[in-house]
Amino acid sequence: MLHLSRLIGQPVRDSSADAIGVIDDLIAAVGTSHPPITGLVVRTGRRRIYLGWESVERMDAAGATILATRVNISRFRRRDDEILLKGDLLDKQIVDIDGRKVVRANDVILDFVEGAMRLVAVDVGTAGLLRRLGLPDTWINRLSGEQSRVASYIDWEDVDPLGSTIASVRLRVPHAGLSELHPADLATIVDQLTPRDRADIFSTLDEEVAAEALEELEPETRTDLLEDLEPERAADLLEEMSPDEAADAVAELSPVSRKEILRLMTKEERDDVQELLAHPEKSAGGLMTTEHVALRPQATVAEALAAIRRHEPDAEVAFAVYVVDGKRRLLGEVTLRDLVLAAPNTTVGELMEDEPVAVELLAHSDEVARVVTRYGLVALPVVDANHRLMGVITVSDALWDVLPEEWRREMPRRLHADSLAAAGPLELPARATAKRGAKATTKPRKPQPRKKSSVKRG
Repeated sequence: MLHLSRLIGQPVRDSSADAIGVIDDLIAAVGTSHPPITGLVVRTGRRRIYLGWESVERMDAAGATILATRVNISRFRRRDDEILLKGDLLDKQIVDIDGRKVVRANDVILDFVEGAMRLVAVDVGTAGLLRRLGLPDTWINRLSGEQSRVASYIDWEDVDPLGSTIASVRLRVPHAGLSELHPADLATIVDQLTPRDRADIFSTLDEEVAAEALEELEPETRTDLLEDLEPERAADLLEEMSPDEAADAVAELSPVSRKEILRLMTKEERDDVQELLAHPEKSAGGLMTTEHVALRPQATVAEALAAIRRHEPDAEVAFAVYVVDGKRRLLGEVTLRDLVLAAPNTTVGELMEDEPVAVELLAHSDEVARVVTRYGLVALPVVDANHRLMGVITVSDALWDVLPEEWRREMPRRLHADSLAAAGPLELPARATAKRGAKATTKPRKPQPRKKSSVKRG
């Protein structure tokens, strides 16, 4: 195993043992889990020349020996998909995929793997810095501890270089590791990056992955990111987001960016966003999403499940299918649990709970939070003055503004399918004991009448 810090500045000798220069940098061809070293950059006086790895006979902590007695003295020029280990990695920010954090590369570890010298790991600990000061390993082990030194290594497979790290190249499979992260973890990493790196990552991520991460970002970061992206890319990502989250994001943009990005969105998505922007921010209309599944009473269970598959709503929204009449007036709801347990040819009208709790468009967000908590709801329908179904408020959106700041930092902005399934039943305060959907005929306890209440019942 070799450390880059121990190699830089060491002599490069020809087959006659004459020094022709010193190692100034090493080159690796990225694109594999452990990139092979493809050559050396050798400094000879004020000139930097390139030596291909095929010319290297041996390399160790004492330097490198080459096979030839004569070398090509042409200046070094980097090829596509190559990185300089010192110039591009040392002291640069990189993403530790496994650790879900942004770290600084203090040293680079090389080793022979499958017959080639390869980049195998990055040292992000104190030991890497001490090694670059020229301290012997015995001192480094004493100062940093053997266990701590080893723990500071990050396998290159778990490293994602950032755009500002490798300024002159773009990887063939960019940010593949980041794409595998949970959206909340990806958002945490993105919050730590420079604006340039944020835009670089979101320009290359899969649209669905990028959209989910956008929903988890702090509003200020999200706004800056959307402003930095190309308008076409920003519009594509907003179309992938849930309508309420997209509306929140658009509302924070500058007037010029908002107009341009809305113009580039498809008409259907643009109309949804503009409809939500028309409602007061702290109202039920401002909190709701227009994403939901609504069917007529005669629709069958098979048709209801097919509609869920077709629309692919978020986990919270998919918790229930709403039953409406020809004028979209809310008649009832059927939980996903009841749909799964019922026979395919059963109609939703037979299964529906015909007195669903609902709130009006202008209900204040505080009242929405109380209703969701009181009845243990995963999603709450929103109706207009004529009891027409306008949208749905999810539990995460309903509680977001009323939770303490420290709780919000730990809570995902939107519950995803995997987290909702893992969490099990919603944990509520002791007073919120009403349960919904235990049986198709079970109805929640009616709330006591209150003056000017915006809570609606069927």
